[in-house]
Amino acid sequence: MTYLDRQDGTRIWYQKVGPAGGDRALPVVLSHGFGASAEMWLPNVAALAAGHEVVTWDLRGHGQTQCPLDQSLYTAGACVEDLAALLDEVGAERAVLGGLSLGGYLSLAFYRKHPERVAALVLADTGPGFRNNEARQNWNDRAYAQADRLAKADDQASASLAMAARGILAQDDATVIDSLPGVSVPTLVMVGAQDTAFLGAASYMTAKIPGAVQVTLDGAGHMANIDAREAFNHEVVKFLDGLP
Repeated sequence: MTYLDRQDGTRIWYQKVGPAGGDRALPVVLSHGFGASAEMWLPNVAALAAGHEVVTWDLRGHGQTQCPLDQSLYTAGACVEDLAALLDEVGAERAVLGGLSLGGYLSLAFYRKHPERVAALVLADTGPGFRNNEARQNWNDRAYAQADRLAKADDQASASLAMAARGILAQDDATVIDSLPGVSVPTLVMVGAQDTAFLGAASYMTAKIPGAVQVTLDGAGHMANIDAREAFNHEVVKFLDGLP
């Protein structure tokens, strides 16, 4: 197992697969959705790693990453800085950031904070947050309810995930959605045709991010990378091959 130790006591689990260096040296860093782990990318890593180094990792509160049970350590900002430290750890000045659901939101948050380190974005079955305060509160109420359910389980994994729901999944403001027009890197927006909760968000991001391209995957739901793995892999590889 490979870990990145952070100063706050968190140990970030990550894995690298594929070639490093050469003419196609841009690594691809994939961030998973809430409640999942790096394992969700198993149907995709081999195809993407044929030409690029692929880095997968587990967010705070998820998978094999180890984080103290301290609610103050579970924030989107902490995850953004984890990702910056991970790029340093693997020797990548810049990378293609890919993320599904929460992982896509965090990729956008990372771009807002560290745009010079992002070569391109792949945003799958995700959204940019909410400008409307009521809509954001409804989202947060669902996140808090999920946290309460998880906290009732008598195990550390559930307790960690509950803290992640409260501090990472829940959102504070509209800074990410407001930042979309300023995204200046190639962006691929992907969404499952049956992921009705995120179809509108995908179209919105495509309209607001200059030059963004949207691909809707037939027969796929919220986990489009799994539901339509071959189509997903084909579209991402085509996107990567077309980067300058």
